[in-house]
Amino acid sequence: MAEVLSQNEIDALLSALSSGDIIAEDMIKEEEKQKIKVYDFKSPQKFSKEHVRTLELIHDNFARIISNFLTAQLRTNAKVNLVSVQQITYEEFIRSVQNPTILTSFRMAPLSGNILFETNQQFANQILDVLMGGRGDKRLKLRDFTDIDKNIIKNINLGLLNNLKLAWEDIMEVEIEVEGVETNPALNQTLAPNEPVALITFAVEMVKSNSFINLCIPYLSIDKYLDKLLVQYWFKDRSEADISHNQEVIKKSINNVEVTLSGLLGITNITVDDFLKLGLNDVITLDSKCTSPIIVRVEEEHSYYGKPGIIGKKYGISILDIIDKDVLEDD
Repeated sequence: MAEVLSQNEIDALLSALSSGDIIAEDMIKEEEKQKIKVYDFKSPQKFSKEHVRTLELIHDNFARIISNFLTAQLRTNAKVNLVSVQQITYEEFIRSVQNPTILTSFRMAPLSGNILFETNQQFANQILDVLMGGRGDKRLKLRDFTDIDKNIIKNINLGLLNNLKLAWEDIMEVEIEVEGVETNPALNQTLAPNEPVALITFAVEMVKSNSFINLCIPYLSIDKYLDKLLVQYWFKDRSEADISHNQEVIKKSINNVEVTLSGLLGITNITVDDFLKLGLNDVITLDSKCTSPIIVRVEEEHSYYGKPGIIGKKYGISILDIIDKDVLEDD
């Protein structure tokens, strides 16, 4: 609710404006600085950007997995790419789906409710053509699916959906159970029309033809597990033994990295003419004493203080201290 000014405050404000103590343009600019975000109550945004980003990572991996699955099942090259992850309403999703189509309803425990997997007619016809001995390059007319068609596509979709276990394994263990297959999307009324859903769209390239498949995850199904879609929770359930093992592997990998060490004896400035006249047995005066420690550089970074000397028949440096040791201790 807007603040109501008293008469005294109004008089003081008008007086300040007339005297020039307050400039009206400055007040307008100050109000413009306040950013106003439009919110649509008909389509509330319940998935945050981080949730969407995590869903993108999960299903980008899923796309790579099912690419291999389709290639093995159809004996032809198939490539699946993640196109987008967006939040829309259930009604918008149903309206965007063509009729007829193959709409597979399944459960993905421990998520609640039904999740929808839509494979349009072009994709389904290509699958059927290849499995029936064709090359999958025929353009078939729109027609109703027979019971045999639906059973074949149902088995293929079951194989595709089972790969969600691998895609979701870093987040949680899931189990897939197919509930049924519907060809008319208008008859599938499992959610309220304005219920928000995450629509995940994939592009399938097969036999020089492109088609799309969609995965529709309702917000109600994933609501209880949204915290697992945050990056900081990904490795929360891993045991300390696994974490220690990973740390040791990283340490060993770092220990095998070759770096260049060099000792900086001192610095001086000379003219180009003096530099060109340098000869054998000439002496250059540096800015440090022979008793002072030298700087040891690791890949041109000043890292240690050292003392030069001879080790056997070779020159060497003895490490005395770490540069910026206090900073390291604070970290």
